[in-house]
Amino acid sequence: MLSVTEENYLKNILLLSRVEDEVAVNEISHALDLKMPTVNSMMKRLAQKGYVIAERYKPITLTEKGKKEAMLILRRHRLAETFLVKHMGFKWDEVHDIAEQIEHIQSQPFFDKMDELLRYPQMDPHGELIPNKEGEIKQLNHYTLNEVKEAQKYEFISLADSSDEFLKFLNSKKLKLGQTIEVIKREPYDNSLTVRYNGHTEVFSKKVCSKILVE
Repeated sequence: MLSVTEENYLKNILLLSRVEDEVAVNEISHALDLKMPTVNSMMKRLAQKGYVIAERYKPITLTEKGKKEAMLILRRHRLAETFLVKHMGFKWDEVHDIAEQIEHIQSQPFFDKMDELLRYPQMDPHGELIPNKEGEIKQLNHYTLNEVKEAQKYEFISLADSSDEFLKFLNSKKLKLGQTIEVIKREPYDNSLTVRYNGHTEVFSKKVCSKILVE
């Protein structure tokens, strides 16, 4: 059985390596706010257990075993977030830290029952896909707002950043999942976008647009 610390490492490696299927040790160190020797020591331990491939001077890669385990941890986390929002009345920017604790409960029937009560949701409150019981996840055909065309409308379906700070920013702008976003104008100088949604007109920076996923 994995420790809570080992599970946290695996989940973060999975999230950090989503683009290129690998992640540098210093990125893990930064994300977890831990010193490099501590991270290197854990990588050796996880490699010995068959969860990662950790070679000197090379990025870290999850093995198939490691990827499945990380996906199942992510499944528990996202189911917990969904339950907290749908059945307990928490807001989408209040659930991450609580789900961080719940995800380490070692009871498959507990999460199966949670999944059943939620009627088998495919997405969590942040529009992120929930892996199935086999640790598999489908791919969405989505774009960031940075990639879309002017004078067209898109549905806001997911986030590339579900941190509490970004969720609070979206709350302040009254932007919610499922809303239609109309792209009015792109500023050539800094690639900021003027957008309209639900009666609001806002200007979003390139950084903000890179975190908003639409279809």
